[in-house]
Amino acid sequence: MSVAHADDADDYSRPTGESYHAEKALPSGDFYTGQWRDNLPHGHGKYLWTDGCMYVGDWHRGKTMGKGRFSWPSGATYEGDFKNGYMDGKGTYIDSSGDLYRGSWVMNLRHGQGTKSYVNGDCYDGEWRRGLQEGHGRYQWKNENHYIGQWKNGTMNGNGTMIWSNGNRYDGSWEDGAPKGNGTFRWSDGSFYVGVWSKDPKEQNGTYYPSTSSGNFDWQPQQVFYVDLSECVVATCQRIPVLPSQKMPVWYGSSEQSSSGNRTKNSGNERPRRRSVDGRVSNGEMELRTNGSGYLQLDDNIAESNRSSLGPLRIQPAKKQGQTISKGHKNYELMLNLQLGIRHSVGRPAPATSLDLKASAFDPKEKLWTKFPSEGSKYTPPHQSCEFKWKDYCPVVFRTLRKLFNVDAADYMLSICGNDALRELSSPGKSGSFFYLTNDDRYMIKTMKKAETKVLIRMLPAYYNHVRACEHTLVTKFFGLHCVKLTGTAQKKVNNHFSASVLLLPFSNLDVLMEEYLHLQVRFVIMGNLFCTGYSIHRRFDLKGSSHGRLTTKPESEIDPNTTLKDLDLNFVFRLQKNWFQEFCSKAKFECRQVDRDCEFLEQERIMDYSLLVGLHFREATFKDSATPPSGARTPTGNSDSGNTRLSRAEMDRFLLDASKLASMKLGINMPARVERTVRRSDCENQLVGEPTGEFYDVILFFGVIDILQDYDISKKLEHAYKSMQYDPTSISAVDPKQYSRRFRDFIFRIFVEDT
Repeated sequence: MSVAHADDADDYSRPTGESYHAEKALPSGDFYTGQWRDNLPHGHGKYLWTDGCMYVGDWHRGKTMGKGRFSWPSGATYEGDFKNGYMDGKGTYIDSSGDLYRGSWVMNLRHGQGTKSYVNGDCYDGEWRRGLQEGHGRYQWKNENHYIGQWKNGTMNGNGTMIWSNGNRYDGSWEDGAPKGNGTFRWSDGSFYVGVWSKDPKEQNGTYYPSTSSGNFDWQPQQVFYVDLSECVVATCQRIPVLPSQKMPVWYGSSEQSSSGNRTKNSGNERPRRRSVDGRVSNGEMELRTNGSGYLQLDDNIAESNRSSLGPLRIQPAKKQGQTISKGHKNYELMLNLQLGIRHSVGRPAPATSLDLKASAFDPKEKLWTKFPSEGSKYTPPHQSCEFKWKDYCPVVFRTLRKLFNVDAADYMLSICGNDALRELSSPGKSGSFFYLTNDDRYMIKTMKKAETKVLIRMLPAYYNHVRACEHTLVTKFFGLHCVKLTGTAQKKVNNHFSASVLLLPFSNLDVLMEEYLHLQVRFVIMGNLFCTGYSIHRRFDLKGSSHGRLTTKPESEIDPNTTLKDLDLNFVFRLQKNWFQEFCSKAKFECRQVDRDCEFLEQERIMDYSLLVGLHFREATFKDSATPPSGARTPTGNSDSGNTRLSRAEMDRFLLDASKLASMKLGINMPARVERTVRRSDCENQLVGEPTGEFYDVILFFGVIDILQDYDISKKLEHAYKSMQYDPTSISAVDPKQYSRRFRDFIFRIFVEDT
């Protein structure tokens, strides 16, 4: 067998598509032996790195794909399924200490059902998520103690049972590896203790029931934490030293080469083809360039006749949304009032609350009014804004929701009430509401109509129970509902100005006057921002599953990352990894079908006209967003370097698997996925889902259900009746909640598919 570089001229003398056995020595000192095709490993082969790592198994066009075995110089080994260079599928990993994991993997992470046997004698059998125990599982210690129940982030969390080898047991709620909440401790002699558990003795409360009159009345519940559980420590998983996907070789002279320098071209034979970010077919090297307009496009040196008829997929560097509300802005005083009120509401001392709220907390009359005179009062500070009154709706409920969503009170106040001003989005929504973003993009503030406020308060008990029961719900997260009302001289000034102007101004100017008048009382809700991320959002879609009026009027050349596209603009199908697909919308696993749970909740509350907001970050554009990608991307300034940037797989992999990204990865947030570009038939302009083209792109995916405060009231019923006479009734948005839910889900199941 000949020994040659991967760009040996002998490779180009063979017909395209012919496989043969070869031995290849790379300039780095690495060595490959095995099946070879089109200048890439393809088939069964063995690759040896200079640092001692080795892979033996199946290859597909230069990537590990299929069955294989990867070994590290430390003695650790993985044997099982590979996909696109990742440990993905079923596999067994034995680390250098002897710990063994056998089960499911997704992109180098333990994810799904699996068993972990530790060298110290402990064993865990159950569900995993993103590399840690999460879901239902059983952990047995070497001393025969064992726990059966729910897990979260590698700790016992939720409902579960701990059984000790001496016959004692605890049944109840857990949090962060310890009993928390309602639970029962039973002794082997029949005695038991029932109560509310907490490590804080002040929160502990319960009753001891001895089996006989001579029971152990000196026993204290804190002994469970500091004695019984002292030896029940969950063993940690050893970190994988180097991920196999990060070791994928660079094939010089192939389309996978990552160098941006001079490249060897071969004009005599067809080179390996790949799809670029803009959807064109490349026969040579793919490079990301920045054109004169600041767009990210591809330079793949192909003839105009070979370009896709779809045209390029333009990716413009994202810019920060909105206009900063500084002094002189028409809503500057409203922002000051809002910040003063939030600081007062969140900072007000309040007793610790349980997650089990009383019905009275949800009473629509449960609200607090606070006066904010300019000179200050006993409870409020002096301020430079006008005098106003502040209202908190259901304060105990929203304080508990913030606790449920793990929102730290200090961070919450700092985001909204810190030194940085809010940003007002350029134009109000279709509903007439205005939107404001905090400077750190964590929270969005929306002005509310009175009808929307009533809907939220009415559905608040059901909403609370839903988000508490469904940790991975996709519906909007609400953190607070408030009202600002002008009082004193400011109120009189606006009232007098309004009365006089109604008589003097032409009718066309009354909308401006009404906006000023309505500022007397402004209701607003604070929500989580779905796109609060270090990744730039290159495409965003608002999807309802209807077709009438669901097309953006902007031409392709004017669409930028802040443009919200609609159903008939959608030109992708979203391909989710198996575990994400099952959890979101797989028909094979109903208990994890989150989209069904959310839609059923909204249907029961008579809500319609909601949307699925989807954001896409194209991974091949990542390095144009940041000069130091491994530490996380930032919002680009638009002043991109005009040089060429080639993205190696290892660099993209390190960026994707950044520790901060893994911690926040969950359903709908920071999800690695692929999208397939689609095209609609020319003879069917209202076709919701286009035909697949076979053009795939690696993306980071964000999605969630928004606009959930529109009930099917009389105005929507009239809208449905009127539009049904003019258009196809199935194509309009205003339909009965049951029909809306069914149509919405059917659409979701068509555009989200499992990535096979």
